Amino acid sequence: MTAAKADLIRHIRKHAKYPSSKKALVSACAGMSDVAKAEKEWFEENLPNRVYYAAHQVVNVLSRLLHV
Repeated sequence: MTAAKADLIRHIRKHAKYPSSKKALVSACAGMSDVAKAEKEWFEENLPNRVYYAAHQVVNVLSRLLHV
């Protein structure tokens, strides 16, 4: 995992509010100054469209995507 993706996951754990839809997470992600634009775009393109009830659900999905 790249440092940039680690920053993204750290932000999801600390700053996102749950439950949250993909749309809400992507919107919150857009304001993250500590995450590179490319990582924000990757997040938006790859996160499945559903409601997430806790940060670990988002992290689990992203972890699977990173290891495919």
